[in-house]
Amino acid sequence: MKSIRSLRPFLGADDFDLSRQFYLDLGFSENRISTNMSYFSMESVGFYLQDASVRDWIDNSMLFLEVEDTQLFWEKVKGLELPSKYRKCRLSKIKMQEWGNEFFLHDPAGILWHIGQFDS
Repeated sequence: MKSIRSLRPFLGADDFDLSRQFYLDLGFSENRISTNMSYFSMESVGFYLQDASVRDWIDNSMLFLEVEDTQLFWEKVKGLELPSKYRKCRLSKIKMQEWGNEFFLHDPAGILWHIGQFDS
């Protein structure tokens, strides 16, 4: 069996151009695949963003982005002031969990990102 090379979830968007700009502002690079789909990547991770507003799909989409330092990443995201630029965007404070810590970020469509760090 060959080694796994990547895992690329698909995300929907209510307003494709608005969501594209959100992810660019967040620091992802965009590779435009077609008029209604882009691949966004940052370092070794990525996902497909589709121009597809399917409420049940969007409302049930969650991703966990593991980072080396939650505090530093949260400060970077907070400094971007995304909630003031994107009406539906929300950013939580860091929460301590039994397994580590995390914060939450909602994109313009409402997709929930868990961003955190596991205790070693």
